[in-house]
Amino acid sequence: MTQTTDAGGRTKPRLLDVIASIGPPIAVISAVLAYFGWSQATALAKYMGLNVALFSFTDQDYIRFSVGNLFTPLTCLFAVGICVMGLDRWLRRRIETGNGPTVRRAAGAVAVVGVLVAGIALLVVVLQPGRTVLYAPYVIAAGVLLAACAMRLHWLAHPGKPEALSIGHRVGQGALLTGLVTLLLLWGAGDHADAVGRRAALDIEQNLAALPRVELYSFKPLAIGAPAVTEAKLGTDAAPVYRYDGLRLLDVSGGRLFFLPNGWTVQNGTVVVLPDNDTVRVEYGH
Repeated sequence: MTQTTDAGGRTKPRLLDVIASIGPPIAVISAVLAYFGWSQATALAKYMGLNVALFSFTDQDYIRFSVGNLFTPLTCLFAVGICVMGLDRWLRRRIETGNGPTVRRAAGAVAVVGVLVAGIALLVVVLQPGRTVLYAPYVIAAGVLLAACAMRLHWLAHPGKPEALSIGHRVGQGALLTGLVTLLLLWGAGDHADAVGRRAALDIEQNLAALPRVELYSFKPLAIGAPAVTEAKLGTDAAPVYRYDGLRLLDVSGGRLFFLPNGWTVQNGTVVVLPDNDTVRVEYGH
């Protein structure tokens, strides 16, 4: 691909450069969404005494779980990204019109601020190793990106700008920066998701009555051991039917039904898991 020039003499960006600028952010956001959803589901299952593998969630499920909790942060991230792109374009024009020294000094100061922000946040984490600082990884990532963008502008505004880097060097630098920021975002997403999963488990405990009420019918005794669950034998001795009351529907996933008994708590609760097939008939109510 070669560069083209419009009527005003300005060089249009190469298609490869456009793809390179759009591709990594999309990949990073997708990875963070999937990891956040998985971490949240894992934390919720852990606090309920389960293994997340029982639910057989898909990658689409994990992304769906994370959208609600990350909608506001992602919206803010996109808004900041648009502002940064506009500011970068404005500063580039200032450089072209001969204001390079001013931009260079400002970019150097911003780079120092970015390094200080990332360093202080990292120091807080190091000094408190046993405590989870939820937003520290995000602050470190923001400081790294701020410093990297400022250094790039500082280089562009240099009066004796050195020879342009090769494509291999630029790709390598971009890959290192993308990898570092992705790891920081995943770190922050894991801590945040663990807190969200625990809060979700506590919300279920406090609002258990809001879940659908369930009555189970089976031709064979299910031997459910939860104290709040009652068993009633219906039908005849030759063709008995067993009914179970005192359950609330938690989820239906992976070919399984997940129920919580009345009075369920995070500390002492039992989760009833049954196969979603014809052996059990389920009736739902308010």
